[in-house]
Amino acid sequence: MNLKLLILLGVLLTTGNTAFAGINEDIISIQHQWARASYKTPADAQEQAFKDLAVTGRKLVERYPDRAEPKVWLAITLSTDAGVNGGFSALGKVKEARRLLDAAAKIDPDVLNGSIYTSLGSLYYQVPGWPIGFGDDDKAAMYLKKALAINPTGIDPNYFYGDFLLESGDYAQAITYLTRAHQAPGRPARPLADAGRRTQIEKKLNQARSKL
Repeated sequence: MNLKLLILLGVLLTTGNTAFAGINEDIISIQHQWARASYKTPADAQEQAFKDLAVTGRKLVERYPDRAEPKVWLAITLSTDAGVNGGFSALGKVKEARRLLDAAAKIDPDVLNGSIYTSLGSLYYQVPGWPIGFGDDDKAAMYLKKALAINPTGIDPNYFYGDFLLESGDYAQAITYLTRAHQAPGRPARPLADAGRRTQIEKKLNQARSKL
């Protein structure tokens, strides 16, 4: 290998590592911002917090058009915003979230440990069905089971499948999956998100137990 080729290879490797490090740092940052907006921001300030976070997410999608991760996190932001703040714009937000997740799946369907399937599943059981929205329990179950196949011990896939079962009236099975979610290994880089999610899990477990 000649010197020029070695130099070129070194430049390409350095550039690639820098780009990889850059997107990792950006995704970690938006994860932390989402957790703060979701679990540490007062209710009267959440609307603006998610609006700002969506702006950040759109910039990441533009910066990394060929990567799935920014699309997934913009979709998560829009979905959470729709759930927290509601209003006339909520349906538009969840429809955009679904489009982003579908686009991300075409790039890397298993990215972020199955988060695309977890997010799609949660949308399909929480959004109203036709003629108002696109909600579909069969699709919700399919996507949530796909997420669990990829990440069987994860806090989020177990939580959302447990919540889906709770909403469906299968209280015993809901308790099984919500308990698994509560016992899921902590994510060292996401302690705030884990703590917030566990609070939600405890509330859902109490709801499910009260139904038995």
